[in-house]
Amino acid sequence: MKILAFGASNSSKSINKKLVTSVAKYYKELDDIKEVIDLNDYSMPIFSVDYEAEHGIPQQAYDFAAKIDWADFILISFAENNGNYNACYKNIIDWVSRIKGRKIFNGTPVFLLATSPGARGSQSVLGIAEQRLPYDGADVLDTFSLPEFNKNFEEGKGVTNMLLRSQLEAKVRKTKRTLKEKFENNTEN
Repeated sequence: MKILAFGASNSSKSINKKLVTSVAKYYKELDDIKEVIDLNDYSMPIFSVDYEAEHGIPQQAYDFAAKIDWADFILISFAENNGNYNACYKNIIDWVSRIKGRKIFNGTPVFLLATSPGARGSQSVLGIAEQRLPYDGADVLDTFSLPEFNKNFEEGKGVTNMLLRSQLEAKVRKTKRTLKEKFENNTEN
């Protein structure tokens, strides 16, 4: 299985990238290929119909879409800026949505995560993503919010709060079972 993971943030010190990188390690079956990407590699001009009319869709949008198409499963950890998506992620998605004949995620299963230094753990943006991504063609398998990142996460160890770690691991097991069922059904058809 090919797994794509990214923090939906353009911060060079993104805690969401740290979280998603840690969670990706739970999917360590031998046949898994994982790629953690940085949204800064897909930076583009701010979407506008005027820019698109004059210059077309930037190559980075096609490159990002190709990563999505490559993946059998996607892990996304959402940064929350003023209760919503990080502008970099939103801009990339706006551009990819302009590619003719595609839903952004094309039916790919996704596990949505979010974290923040605060007690709500970016629950606002996670709720927005959980509602929006199915319209964009994502098959949302589950969600997980990690509150108080600096208190509950340690690099090299991952989620350190035992209750939260247990909740995360239960969701990982659930997504693995769902993915296994999906792939077994696809190979039988």
